[in-house]
Amino acid sequence: MSNTGTLSAGLGLITRNSAGDIIEVFYPKPIRSLAAVSVEFIVSVVGLQPDKSGYGELDLSQTEHLIEGFSAAGLAEWSHLLDNTHRNHWLICLTYDDKPPGNIPEAFLKLHLLSHRLFKPHEQNLDGLFGALKNLAWTNEGPVDLADLPARQLGARKLGSNLEVQSVDKFPRMANYVVPSGVRLADTARVRLGAYIGEGTTVMHEGFVNFNAGTLGTAMIEGRVSAGVVVGVDSDLGGSSSTMGTLSGGGTQIISVGKNCLIGANAGIGFPLADGCTVEAGLYVTAGTKVNLLNASGTLVETVKASRLCTEPNLLFRRNSLTGAVEALPQVTHTSLNYDLHSNN
Repeated sequence: MSNTGTLSAGLGLITRNSAGDIIEVFYPKPIRSLAAVSVEFIVSVVGLQPDKSGYGELDLSQTEHLIEGFSAAGLAEWSHLLDNTHRNHWLICLTYDDKPPGNIPEAFLKLHLLSHRLFKPHEQNLDGLFGALKNLAWTNEGPVDLADLPARQLGARKLGSNLEVQSVDKFPRMANYVVPSGVRLADTARVRLGAYIGEGTTVMHEGFVNFNAGTLGTAMIEGRVSAGVVVGVDSDLGGSSSTMGTLSGGGTQIISVGKNCLIGANAGIGFPLADGCTVEAGLYVTAGTKVNLLNASGTLVETVKASRLCTEPNLLFRRNSLTGAVEALPQVTHTSLNYDLHSNN
């Protein structure tokens, strides 16, 4: 049976642990929708199957062959990479967007494809991603297997230096692998590899963007964009605001923020927010929150769950300061971003 998904590929630089196992892969120039001539050439040299995801490590003879043939196969940039780095630390990985990652090289390639803006969130199958990745120590000298960490720390001390452990996690910071064009990242530790950061986005110091989540264009992120959440163009997530993800609680509904939305400071949502909506500061609205829907004159129309309003644009969600009830009513004015702040050239 032929595979109907999109085939992507990466030439990756390998990191191994002391046992020789691959623990991480860096793909400088991944490719989406690999051309047939490129696939045929890679398969002939590395021995991969064109109808399956997988990877092949390169020996020196394969590397020499690939350097000669990449240009003819339409992969001149890859040829340049191989010719200017250590030639025995590379692999080639093929992955289909509709197939889950089955190993560390595939998992890292799918994350790179997102952060390089070659796929948007939810356009790839990431089932089992956590199981495919290893928990690593991310240090100032790169990723280190936790079993190797004590020896590496001792070795650094013996040389009069210090191995700085920046985090212990399955996901590294995105900026150590790719910095997309036209973005500001005030604290790179708060944007994970696998985040999709659109042109013109600013992520401030307290902002956070998880993997398979992000912004589709100009946006201000001072709050939390959880895994799976997509923020529309010209939207603003205020300080300490948050969006509910789909991982920890076992839920399946995809939370999103529409275009021209504002989620105020310390506010949050647990349902998809339509275009042009505002959630006032300090108000957290979940899918099951009972909301009094008002008309333009302030008259109660009906009381519904917030999830019923996920396709209704231009609403202001607020809490009545006298009764404490959550209300939604048509917005008269709309927020707009300061574009001078987001021309991140």
